[in-house]
Amino acid sequence: MNKVYLDNAATTPLSEEVIDAMVGTMKMNFGNPSSTHSFGQEAKILIENVRRQIADYLHVTPAEIIFTSCGTESNNMIIKSCVEHLGVERIISSPLEHKCVSESILDMKNRKGVEVSYIRPNEKGDIDLNKLEELLKASDKKTLVSLMHVNNEIGNIYDIKKIAELCKANNALFHSDTVQTMAHMDLDFSDIHVDFASCSAHKFHGPKGVGFAFIRKSSGLKGIITGGPQERSLRAGTENVAGIVGLGKALELSLKNMEAYTNHMQDIKTYAIERLSAEIPGIKFNGRSAEKENSLYTVLSALLPYKNPLIGLQLDMKGIAISQGSACSSGASKPSMVMMMVLSEDEMDHCTPLRISFSHMTTKEDIDALVNALKEISKDFVIENTNVEHR
Repeated sequence: MNKVYLDNAATTPLSEEVIDAMVGTMKMNFGNPSSTHSFGQEAKILIENVRRQIADYLHVTPAEIIFTSCGTESNNMIIKSCVEHLGVERIISSPLEHKCVSESILDMKNRKGVEVSYIRPNEKGDIDLNKLEELLKASDKKTLVSLMHVNNEIGNIYDIKKIAELCKANNALFHSDTVQTMAHMDLDFSDIHVDFASCSAHKFHGPKGVGFAFIRKSSGLKGIITGGPQERSLRAGTENVAGIVGLGKALELSLKNMEAYTNHMQDIKTYAIERLSAEIPGIKFNGRSAEKENSLYTVLSALLPYKNPLIGLQLDMKGIAISQGSACSSGASKPSMVMMMVLSEDEMDHCTPLRISFSHMTTKEDIDALVNALKEISKDFVIENTNVEHR
């Protein structure tokens, strides 16, 4: 069976160059980066080179890049430290955030009594920035705004530059979960004045278990993992040298090939929209995911016109890996919060969401295989819901 992988928003396969770089590091650079002898200092140099590489990409200083295990750790550290160490008493966010953000906020509400306000999105998954400004002006409490750059399920792109400007004008801190956009978009944090951002290497063909947090040096944020002085005393623990080198190599390849990768994935996404629309009567697309200008080229959120909770398993049995939403919510018995926000009750009851996500390795033949599999599965369902409309 030829296998097809269409779940790149969950994780991406490692590039061969990344594997080679990591293996070479594990063989030759096993020293502890905190050791003062040559073995340790050679490993330390590798880490600092990657730190400078990331800083150059984001137009920030190397001291503002803190290596972590993943985006989840970065988001937890930022949100919880803002409350613990920076005196944040109020958080403004959205129901569309990744679970690691929403759960961190809920934890601070329950344990620290932080006031939480949510901006409810419209049926397209858009965030009303006028509502954000209204909330920012409504209180003098020290406030953190936490809004993602691109939604990981529907692909909507949010204007983090405008959000950052609103936050700065109202003396609020701004954190953005940028896991889906790091190495996929040009990001200039000298122009986009976010205070905090996050990254996971495995979203752009790097290894799992390594990422970083961007922490603006003027913020005063402190670490929540205590121990040694690693990572500017913001994240204690021996660094994952091979993982960091892998992150650096993956970032290098992504930036070098960004234009070619972007064009390829946008072409694949357009092809997927055309084929699905032509072959699956009644299919719809959620959020802004089918709009070229308003969604990231890596994600397409589709809505099948029948209810089939086993669709993921059936596609997997046909050799096609795909998801119905965020990987962190894939084991849940109910739809994700994102789907609950953008779908009507009729759609929730009678339709089936699919998240199709692409990489530069995805081919049109992969899309053809998906369409053919869906056509075969659809034969077992009576399509009665082609007139179901978005709320």
